[in-house]
Amino acid sequence: MKKQWWHNKIAYQIYPKSFNDTNGDGIGDIRGIIEKLDYLKELGIDIIWISPIYKSPFVDQGYDISDYYSIAKAFGTMEEFEELLAKAKKRNMYIVMDLVINHCSNEHEWFQKALSEPDGEYAGYFYFEKGKNGNPPSNYRSYFGGSVWEPIEGTDKYYLHSFAKEQPDLNWNNPKLKKELFKMINWWLDKGLAGFRIDAIMNIKKNLDFPDYQVDGNDGLTSITKMIEESSGIGDMLQEMKHETFEKYDAFTVAEVFNMREDEVEDFIGDDGHFSTMFDFSAHSLTFGEHGWYDSKPIEFNSWRSAIFESQTRCQGIGFLANIIENHDEPRGICRYLPEYALNDAGVKMLGTTSVLLRGIPFIYQGQEIGMRNCHMQNIEEYNDIDTKNQYYSALKAGLSNEEALDVCYVNSRDNARTPMQWSMEKNAGFSEGNPWLKVNPNYLQINVEAQINDENSILKYYQKLISLRKSEEYGEVFIYGDFCPAYLDKDKVYAFYRKLNDKKILVAANFGQDDVALELEKENKEVLLSNMGRKSLPFGTTLTLKSCEVVVVLYLK
Repeated sequence: MKKQWWHNKIAYQIYPKSFNDTNGDGIGDIRGIIEKLDYLKELGIDIIWISPIYKSPFVDQGYDISDYYSIAKAFGTMEEFEELLAKAKKRNMYIVMDLVINHCSNEHEWFQKALSEPDGEYAGYFYFEKGKNGNPPSNYRSYFGGSVWEPIEGTDKYYLHSFAKEQPDLNWNNPKLKKELFKMINWWLDKGLAGFRIDAIMNIKKNLDFPDYQVDGNDGLTSITKMIEESSGIGDMLQEMKHETFEKYDAFTVAEVFNMREDEVEDFIGDDGHFSTMFDFSAHSLTFGEHGWYDSKPIEFNSWRSAIFESQTRCQGIGFLANIIENHDEPRGICRYLPEYALNDAGVKMLGTTSVLLRGIPFIYQGQEIGMRNCHMQNIEEYNDIDTKNQYYSALKAGLSNEEALDVCYVNSRDNARTPMQWSMEKNAGFSEGNPWLKVNPNYLQINVEAQINDENSILKYYQKLISLRKSEEYGEVFIYGDFCPAYLDKDKVYAFYRKLNDKKILVAANFGQDDVALELEKENKEVLLSNMGRKSLPFGTTLTLKSCEVVVVLYLK
């Protein structure tokens, strides 16, 4: 592998609407990010990914962009964003923005012009298709439910939207549209942006015949993913984008990739791949229900461990994955991956350790470093997320009671990760002096930055130590470039692996079970590099007994 500037970096995702509000309007802002740069620097963060702050009607929380060149007023001004870039650069930190180019907002100028002239030039920027036999062009279901086709008033045509009807898909087969998108990407990179997180990118390639598929739900539709999975040729589109934009700036790119074929890993994240890295969604994929959240299954430990380990070994020697526990589209990781008995400080530290020390780029989501959890909502009105509401009503239609449907949302809702950042025990968790746009989790009185920042035993302090170890001069190369080797697969509820490079060998071993577990180590000569339970040394001999929720990082000495 060619060494890249971003290989030794730690990334942090900010959901700006919920991060830090400085003007009291209940919505986080750019000024709030600037205010917390030193906090992130002290944590050990290098790359900051900011979820969409572009001008938008916010039907899907900014993933419906109405102007790619403007900052939404709720977040601040372009001048403030440029100040953020400058102040991050002074701290040797990098800013990455979301790149949403599969679709835009129906309020975007391009789409408005297309609607005004359905046979004109701008209609070609989208998918305007005639129906078939009085029906939509095909029987696809959107990711948010309902048909992907929306009728265009006064015509016999429909437009395609993979997500909400307010998010029309952009037609990547149109050279003029691509030229506009590449121009926009370069405009941001010229400003000093370090790169992009690229949203829903696999959806840009369509089968233009739009064939029907066998129905897979009671609504008479089938998931659009079937068409996406069977469409070929996306690699050419992605390489063209890279050549016209990213590679000119040595930009860091992390892609949201679903539905990729197993033999395409090198094409996507190899030395000459389409992207710098891509998120590992193998664990998240285990939570998918056949029809929605209401029939999704809880995570089973062995399946979860196998999914992560298979991803790690598949990418070995090819490229780096972006490793996550949670993000803005998922519930809190500790509530998903830890059993009830492990929902404590030790369990949270254990889960963090097993993620950050994997091979790849660690991505930490805001609040993860203090152990933020899912938030119980009293009713569906307390939720904001469009997908959560759709899933709630799908659950009711499937026969679940109101209480059961709300429980499904508590387990799976994206709003779990979007509740305001918990900074202190002050009103609204110190997030805002105004009325927060989304409910603050009531547990902020116990879980907040202020309570943890000076407590040497806190989750926050542990994350600082964990990141420091990952980046250390002595062991950093092992954690960055060392091989990943699964260990103790025969041990139930043990999540363990080696990181090996040259003559250095480090064991990361965690006990996700409820009972103590004994592991036979390779030799006596060893040293503890990190422990979530204050273990300073290992007992004489080769037997290591891990308590429930204990994780240790062990260096084998020569």
